[in-house]
Amino acid sequence: MTFRNGLASLLRPEDSVLVLIDHQPYQLANVNSHEPQMVINNTAGLAKAAKAFGVPTILTTVIAERGGLLFPQITDVFPGQEVIDRTFINTWEDRKVVDAVKATGRKQLIIAGLWTEICVAMPAIQARGEGWDVTVITDASGAVSVEAHQVAIQRMIAAGVNMMTWLALAAEWQRDWARADQAAALTKVITQHAGGSGIAYLWEQQLLNTPVPGNAGCLSV
Repeated sequence: MTFRNGLASLLRPEDSVLVLIDHQPYQLANVNSHEPQMVINNTAGLAKAAKAFGVPTILTTVIAERGGLLFPQITDVFPGQEVIDRTFINTWEDRKVVDAVKATGRKQLIIAGLWTEICVAMPAIQARGEGWDVTVITDASGAVSVEAHQVAIQRMIAAGVNMMTWLALAAEWQRDWARADQAAALTKVITQHAGGSGIAYLWEQQLLNTPVPGNAGCLSV
C-alpha cells in the first residue's frame, strides 16, 4: 500500500476539481446513513466552499426526468451551469463528465454524491485505478443504511481513495488564514453551514461590537 502523507498529499484549491453526483430527490428519499437535512446542508456548504476557492465543480444527475432535478441548494450556487444528465450509474463511464473533469487540467479529484455505496464508490474506485488522486467527502454523501455507507468507505479506502468531511476539506484549501480574500469567503460559508461553529463566530462578532458597560468590572454575587 502507498501511504498518503507529506505536505504534497494535502489538497490544494488550484489542483482540485469537484464532482457532485446525483444529489436528487429519489436518492435522498432512501438515505438512511445520515439525517437527510444534514446531507443537504453539508453538500451546499461544500459547493459554496468550492466556489469561494475557485474550484471547478461538475454537476451531474442520473435520469433526472424520473429521479428529479439536482437540489436547488446546489444549483443556486452555480446559476446557469449545465447539469450533465447520465444514463450510466457509474459516472466515470460517462464520457461527457470525464471530459469535463479532464478539461480542468487538475488531478485532485473530489467526489460527493448519493448513494455512497453505488454512485460514489464506482467512479471513485475506477478513477483511482486510472491514476487520479481521489478524495470522497463522506458527510456530503449518503447511503441506504449506515452499514452500506461504512462498507463503501472501507471498500474505497482499500482501493486507495482518501476520505474527508466537507469542513476539513475547506480548511485544507484555506491552509493559511493570511489568505484574507478566501478567509472572508470561507467565513461566510461557515456561518451558514457549519452549525455551532458558525453560530459561535456570529456571537463572537456580537460581543466584539457590544459596548462594555461602565460597571462591567464590578460584579456582585
